[in-house]
Amino acid sequence: MRTNIVLDDNLVKEAFSYAKNIHTKRELIETALKEFVRNRKIRNIGDLKGMILFADGYDHKKMRLGE
Repeated sequence: MRTNIVLDDNLVKEAFSYAKNIHTKRELIETALKEFVRNRKIRNIGDLKGMILFADGYDHKKMRLGE
C-alpha cells in the first residue's frame, strides 16, 4: 500500500542509530511495524495469565521433564 506520511526527522535518525542492518526509511518503517505487531501479540498472550484452567492433577513440571 502506498502511503505518504510526515515523520519526525529526529525520531527517524534515532531509529536508524539502533538499526545497523537497515538502510532505507521503507525498511525502517516495515521493521517498526513488524515489531509493533509482534509486541502487541506478546502483550495479548500475557493478558491470558491466570485465565487458563488446567485439569485436576495436571503437573506442568512433569510434562517439561517428559515424565
